Amino acid sequence: MFKGAFAIWRRDMLVLRRSILSELVAVVAYPLTIYLAFGIGMKGYIGLVDGVPYSMFIAPGLITMTAVNAAYSESTWSLWFHRKVQFTIESYRVTPISVSEIVIAKILSGFSHGLVKGLAVGLVIFAITPFRFSPVHLLAYLAFLIPGSALFSCAGVICGTVMDKPETIGKVEAVFIMPLIFMSGLFFPLSSYPANVISWIRVLPTTALFEGARQTLVSGGFPLVSALQVAITALLTFGAAVWIFRLKMSE
Repeated sequence: MFKGAFAIWRRDMLVLRRSILSELVAVVAYPLTIYLAFGIGMKGYIGLVDGVPYSMFIAPGLITMTAVNAAYSESTWSLWFHRKVQFTIESYRVTPISVSEIVIAKILSGFSHGLVKGLAVGLVIFAITPFRFSPVHLLAYLAFLIPGSALFSCAGVICGTVMDKPETIGKVEAVFIMPLIFMSGLFFPLSSYPANVISWIRVLPTTALFEGARQTLVSGGFPLVSALQVAITALLTFGAAVWIFRLKMSE
């Protein structure tokens, strides 16, 4: 069943390989600039946050942000471009590849982009900063990064499926995706929120993702409830992505 999905995923990875250097330079520049400006430039003014230096507090979030942003952007724009510009999706449909295989391949492609680019940013931050963590902590961190990247990849497939205008995709990213990321404690502790707001913020799967990722890398903890929240949301979003894509293709 998955031979067709693997073939499409492999095609997308070959495209990435041809432009991997420029892709990585572009994707590393933004989080690295934020880290240098806030993590290093402001650490003398901010001091400790939740008992750790501010540069260490934001590092896991920047790695995670890079991965999920890359997963979302690749899934959204790749699917939209192949639907509306290259019409590659229509070409796939006249082959034995099923609709489910097409959407699974696009989700895997976005997920793969996210992991590769998140790893690149992590290596750069690790190389130029004192941020260090145990290899055991990394394994726990992957329990958040993998389903988190899958979640955003599925969300990207949904947007790339239902939105026909590129400006609409940009608006959704500006109005929904980025606020979800920045409101989830990427740059500040959740305790900064008023008491009547924090309970709503904790409901967001992105809060579970960023808080869980930080705890695993910085302190070695593993908030099981947060991990389950991210994984279950990713599974639900995957089901929605497959259903919406199949519905769109049947029109």
